Amino acid sequence: MAGNKLKCADIFAGAGGFSLAAENMGISVRVAIENDAHAVETYRANFDVSSSRHLLIHQDIRSVDFEAVRKKAFPNGQKCDLILGGPPCQGYSKHRINDSGVGDLRNDLIHSYFDFVRSLEPTCFLMENVPGMLWPRHRAYVSEFYRRGREAGYAIFAPVILDARDYGVPQRRKRVFILGFRNGIDTTDLCWPPKPTHSAAPQSNEGASLPAWVSCNTAFAPAPKDDENDVHMNHGPELVQAFQNTPPNGGSRRQSGRILPCHQEHDGHKDVYGRIDPSMPAPTMTTACINPSKGRFVHPTEHHGVTVRQAARIQTFPDSFVFKGGLIASGRQVGNAVPVKLGEAVLGAIIPTMKKSALKAAPGTKRAPALT
Repeated sequence: MAGNKLKCADIFAGAGGFSLAAENMGISVRVAIENDAHAVETYRANFDVSSSRHLLIHQDIRSVDFEAVRKKAFPNGQKCDLILGGPPCQGYSKHRINDSGVGDLRNDLIHSYFDFVRSLEPTCFLMENVPGMLWPRHRAYVSEFYRRGREAGYAIFAPVILDARDYGVPQRRKRVFILGFRNGIDTTDLCWPPKPTHSAAPQSNEGASLPAWVSCNTAFAPAPKDDENDVHMNHGPELVQAFQNTPPNGGSRRQSGRILPCHQEHDGHKDVYGRIDPSMPAPTMTTACINPSKGRFVHPTEHHGVTVRQAARIQTFPDSFVFKGGLIASGRQVGNAVPVKLGEAVLGAIIPTMKKSALKAAPGTKRAPALT
């Protein structure tokens, strides 16, 4: 019954990758908060946000009235079981050289997370971000995140870095997940981090053989008719020639023959203009995944960058999921999203503990007190 479903909030919701994973796992998303207008348009196009049972708030989280949100999304004393969230990660990105990301104001948004946690008092929270947030230069931000979590009354697990390839996603994508459960919740039987479901080579997992990583080959099947996301960048003659020079299913900038002055001064970024190998998991779909000058994002055999639909498939979005806002905005949303299958894997690991907690919490039971 819908009334017995676990209930969650998705903040920094983006296009809705985490929300879709939650819904697929039987969790009711009661509220989503996102500040990017194009992502909000996409979210609205793919989720039923017309009723009070699934609110969509287009607003900067720093200006949200959390108590008002709580009363609307969880009326009559309803409980929030889970808060999801992937705060903006650009300040933590590995592409930021030296200490250029340390003062990025977006880094502090991970702390805004707990303003919402304090209001909703969920059973647990799950935050996703890039591995760069664990670099020494960002230690102060992460330490403050843990301090605020403990202050809010949560036992927080150490950060774990998960590779999407290990969970059936056809993509090399490493992300950090930080999980916290409210003090007093029994996590004895919790299996965290989730055990991999796939591996580089078949191997034994408690007597069962794990299948190999999933290739991205199916991402390049024909798109549905009239799919508005079956679009790619229009390239000039010089780039088309570079793609023609690059061998199928691989290649690199050197083979493309396109050597810019910056390439002569700096020999890095060798993957740019490279083709995706469809026999392997794809490279990480970044926010610039539709731009071949930003990475290995050229179609395996055709002479153009990948389409939004192909990138979305690599992120395990179904073809029925439509991205709005145009080519560049759609590509950015795809790159920012939590891969749906990875979201399902991490949620599947914590759902049994949340359900056990929900069964034990009788009406009127006091919540665990916050730490002081």
